[in-house]
Amino acid sequence: MKRSRILHLAVLLAAGSGAAQASGPAATLSREDALWLDRVTYGLDSTTVARFRELGKRRFLEEQLAGKNDALPAPVKAQVDQLDIAHDSAAKLVVDEIAEQKRINALGDEELKKTARKDRNDMGNKMAYEATRRELLRAIYSPDQLKEQLVWFWLNHFSVFSQKGYVRFLAGDYVDHSIRPYALGHFRDLVMATLKSPAMLQYLDNAQNGANHVNENYARELMELHTLGVGSGYTQGDVQELAKILTGVGIDPNHDDPKVRPALRHYLVREGLFTFNPERHDFGDRVLLGQKIKGGGFDEVERAVDLLVKQPACAQFVSRKLATYFVSDDPPPKLIEKMARTFQHSDGDIADVLRTMFESDEFAASLGRKFKDPMHYVVSSVRLAYDGKTITNMHPIVTWLNNQGQSMFGHSTPDGYALTENAWASSGQMSRRFEIARIIGNGNAGLFDAADGTKSADVGFPQLSSKLYYDGIQPYLSKTTLAALDKSASQQEWNAFLLSSPEFNTR
Repeated sequence: MKRSRILHLAVLLAAGSGAAQASGPAATLSREDALWLDRVTYGLDSTTVARFRELGKRRFLEEQLAGKNDALPAPVKAQVDQLDIAHDSAAKLVVDEIAEQKRINALGDEELKKTARKDRNDMGNKMAYEATRRELLRAIYSPDQLKEQLVWFWLNHFSVFSQKGYVRFLAGDYVDHSIRPYALGHFRDLVMATLKSPAMLQYLDNAQNGANHVNENYARELMELHTLGVGSGYTQGDVQELAKILTGVGIDPNHDDPKVRPALRHYLVREGLFTFNPERHDFGDRVLLGQKIKGGGFDEVERAVDLLVKQPACAQFVSRKLATYFVSDDPPPKLIEKMARTFQHSDGDIADVLRTMFESDEFAASLGRKFKDPMHYVVSSVRLAYDGKTITNMHPIVTWLNNQGQSMFGHSTPDGYALTENAWASSGQMSRRFEIARIIGNGNAGLFDAADGTKSADVGFPQLSSKLYYDGIQPYLSKTTLAALDKSASQQEWNAFLLSSPEFNTR
């Protein structure tokens, strides 16, 4: 759906309405600054606008690129700290799950087995839900708004599916140890962290990849989806060679080291659940992308990753994907070239590549034209509507994402969710989006209910026609949208119209 069609739908929302809103104070952000800030962040709230005014655009960007200001408000941090995934290690969760499955299999009664398996399934889903809840809280409230977007972007780029194997128990660990620390760092470190992640190794089957039973699944996706991209020149032979290099890279939940012959013990690598087991590794020499990689231990894997991320195709692939998310569904080739040069000259420094993009003429020209995917739409709506107020019940927000087909850890195939408008702007998608706008506009949707299910006494609707609106949203609304807002019959209807407007659906 193109912008004109969204505008038409928004105008239809206003048809037949009658009461105008009172005018507010003069806007204090320019149209360009408001649009720029809406793109660099997950959408405006008063704290973000105040920080932007305090630092100015350049210093604000540098602070966001540094990604070191991620302290959550105390009430939000308290919620995060109370989650089970904040205390239980990935190793413990998997060891407990394996022990429980063994216990269940030993039960003699089939009904008892069925009940016990349901309980474990519910437990796994709870762990995945907690990981989702934590990421949404961070996206809504963290001052490091750019970093939060990058965490989501890399989670999508290095996608895992929670319903496979133990992944649902590992989702929180995957975010906190494989994605978040490297989201604005060097791309090579990000690739290595995901390569050693128990969630990735389980999801893409490298945990089963051994010298006598080679599994090519992860090797193929490591090149096709993670580093080089389709059509970048690698061959099926390269996939096979990389798969052999990756033999022995897997997970081991046992407390004791695996049985390894004395002659090979110095090759053994263990980090939590991650294990490089030399007994399962093919030590032969390999030729990958025309380069010889001499047989060895885990250093073979490190040299292979070094080779992949230094390819010009990798710089192009990653730059194009970043530009597709932040700039345009069809990013300008000139911009991709500039970003790719920065990628290569900076040894894959993600912050440097983003700086090149944000400071480009192409980025400035794109402002207000990039359609929001469901994650960006939902988070920006909540940030504007509740403006820092602490949400205690994330179930409605998770449901909104699920209903729009973009649940976190929910993409069954490793290619991740689409980053382009045509995936999210169908009539059905827009209908669901407008329903979310109506729900938010009319009340709080139970977002402030207690964890025990106690209903909140605060059931009023948000006042979106606030100082934040006049400061940061009104400057870039079209005359048509402003006219539609003026025809609203109530504050609730005005709220729904604003969140359904074409301008709010783009960034």
